[in-house]
Amino acid sequence: MEFQDYYAVLGVPRTATPSEIKKAFRKLARQHHPDANKDDAEAERRFKALNEANAVLSDPDKRVLYDRLGADWESYAKAGAGARPGAGAAGGPVGGFAGFGGPGGGNVRYEFRTSGDPGEFSDFFNVFFSGASEPLGGEATGPGRGRRPTGGPSFEDILAGMGLSGSGAAGPGGAARGQRATAARRGPAAEAVAEIDLDEAYHGTTRLIEVDGKRLEVTIPPGADSGTRIRLSGKAPGGGDLHVVVRQRPDPVFRRTGANLERELPLTLEEALLGADVPVRSPKGRVLLTIPPGTQSGRIFRLTGRGLPRFRATGHGDLYVKVRVVLPTDLSDEAQAAARRFLDLAQQPDPRTRET
Repeated sequence: MEFQDYYAVLGVPRTATPSEIKKAFRKLARQHHPDANKDDAEAERRFKALNEANAVLSDPDKRVLYDRLGADWESYAKAGAGARPGAGAAGGPVGGFAGFGGPGGGNVRYEFRTSGDPGEFSDFFNVFFSGASEPLGGEATGPGRGRRPTGGPSFEDILAGMGLSGSGAAGPGGAARGQRATAARRGPAAEAVAEIDLDEAYHGTTRLIEVDGKRLEVTIPPGADSGTRIRLSGKAPGGGDLHVVVRQRPDPVFRRTGANLERELPLTLEEALLGADVPVRSPKGRVLLTIPPGTQSGRIFRLTGRGLPRFRATGHGDLYVKVRVVLPTDLSDEAQAAARRFLDLAQQPDPRTRET
């Protein structure tokens, strides 16, 4: 029997509550009970599948393990997971479950069979969810019970053999081993570079990355900086993770430090001496910067919140504006004479008198 989605068997979503699962099972069990469908040869199979699905999904611990394992089942099969020691081929000690276990094998076959007993669970269910303490390959007897596998490895043991942690309380190093084993099964990670400019760093953007003949659209969030890594799980060749590394091209105006920006602002002599409202371009748009009279070259003004968005956080950085006074050149004789008269009136003290 092929592995079935227990949620689909009961006709409930994966987010179903325990009461919804219980209600669905009772309704379907009455509908498909073999005693009520004596002329229907498929009723027995459906009733058995309902019992199996309910037994798993109504148990919180088993449901968590089932959800975790079921999500990766197909990828494990494609990766060619080797057979777990002691888990023989069909008809062996585990009675019809073959080819499951840790990494290292290939050409794996997955087979699930039932015993034909309406009250019996499939071998897959017995191996994975048996709570008995008998050795693997033992017998369970009783009314309507035939030979079936009992005991054997617990779910924790099985997942540990696969390199996975069965619960949040993994043993020492268990989580790290599980991550390494999972990465090994998926294949090696790969990297791709996505170049952006400052405007794209401010607003966010998308990039098309071609990997193994496939084009993937990558969303680059606002605030991304050079070195920002965006992980695409399972998108690398061989099923590994694809890491898209962001690289921001240098900007001709702005210098970046995290979410903060710096820029230089040229001022005329008149603006620096007499003061003015000077327009300043920022990634957020233009803003008027008030320059006080007598502003010295090299003075830095801070424009709060005019920097870049903070990467995956709230708020923006600041924009630091450093002014640079540009003196007039190529003065005419008349302009030089006027400048001398002005400087005589200004009586500027020697700025180097404090030097030793």
